[in-house]
Amino acid sequence: MQKSILIISLFVSSLISAQKWENDWSTAAALAKENHQNVVLVFSGSDWCAPCIKLDKNIWQSAEFQNYAKDHWTMLRADFPRKKANQLPEDQKNKNAQLAEKYNKNGYFPLVLVLDPNGNILGQTGFKNISVKEYIALLKSFEG
Repeated sequence: MQKSILIISLFVSSLISAQKWENDWSTAAALAKENHQNVVLVFSGSDWCAPCIKLDKNIWQSAEFQNYAKDHWTMLRADFPRKKANQLPEDQKNKNAQLAEKYNKNGYFPLVLVLDPNGNILGQTGFKNISVKEYIALLKSFEG
């Protein structure tokens, strides 16, 4: 019985601490304004771009990043999967295409932008083979 309660507790706490990703600019901007945060916009190819997959695994999925980001940034992902099984709904494809038209005209993957809530670019980066702590510091450095 105690083992079951422990397992359920761990599962629920992992859901609560999981990174919340927005997929719509309007929603992300409104949340960022409300919470006095900047937006971290990530352009990724989740099922074909090796550096995107590494960035996701090494940085975005880490507990250290998630714990920091939840109180400091609104996270927004524009994903461009290629495999048929991973295709996004048409409205999401259109939202991502609009973000790419504005912020990623050259089609770089991964591209990570720090934006203010009005959509102004504060800084940009991509995959870096650095620690989570160093990546957080890099993103923070764009905020001045």
